[in-house]
Amino acid sequence: MTIIRFLKTIFLMEFVVALWMAIKEIFKAKKTINYPYEKGSLSPRFRGEHALRRYPSGEERCIACKLCEAVCPAQAITIESTERDDGSRKTTRYDIDMLKCIYCGLCQESCPVDAIVQGPNFEFATETREELYYNKEKLLDNGDRWEEVLAKNIRLDKPYR
Repeated sequence: MTIIRFLKTIFLMEFVVALWMAIKEIFKAKKTINYPYEKGSLSPRFRGEHALRRYPSGEERCIACKLCEAVCPAQAITIESTERDDGSRKTTRYDIDMLKCIYCGLCQESCPVDAIVQGPNFEFATETREELYYNKEKLLDNGDRWEEVLAKNIRLDKPYR
């Protein structure tokens, strides 16, 4: 009989503690946000929509080394290139099939010139599948649109590379 009384006492104590914790939470600041109108903060390492970056002079950063294409586990990247007059390479085609992409970030990590990056945009839902086949122009537009944030994120992430 004493064991049952002891267990009831423990249960009652746990209930009182839990009730006290719930009452304290009522008076604290709310942790939820009103999503479409309020945005939470994102880590500089967040992996969102892909973008191709340019140098400040306006020249594309991609040197067509094809490391990102080789390292992509989903085989979502396709690159074609030509040789320039000075002997360097230039991409003529840079496609990413976002339906295949698994957002692993290996393309970004393998790029020696920080040309392909994954930006802060996670709101890129579309109505058709065709809109998720990104070509070079779409990727460069993303890079131009998000360049300030991308450069800041790369700068913040440098110590961990």
